[in-house]
Amino acid sequence: MYAVIEDSGQQFRVSEGDVLDVDLRELPEDIDKIEFNRVLLVSDEEGTKVGTPVIEGAKVVGEIVDPEAKGPKVHSYYLRRRKASRKKVGHRQKYIRVKIAKISA
Repeated sequence: MYAVIEDSGQQFRVSEGDVLDVDLRELPEDIDKIEFNRVLLVSDEEGTKVGTPVIEGAKVVGEIVDPEAKGPKVHSYYLRRRKASRKKVGHRQKYIRVKIAKISA
């Protein structure tokens, strides 16, 4: 069984037990689960359900593994030719690491 969910403008294909990184957002301190209500597609043994655009009543529940995981470091380098002017900038995006616990349609 797998599902396609939408979160923060991105689509993810998930099945139970998958671990994925979603965009960081403000969450209460005592929360340990997150629900994704925008389910676009669900496929199981019975068949495939496709939403228009979402499937009513379907949801995917995930357990928060790491509330502030860090992505890979990305470097960019600026320089002006013949001016001895250069600048190196680094960025590291923060995510919420989620393990998919249950898919219900």
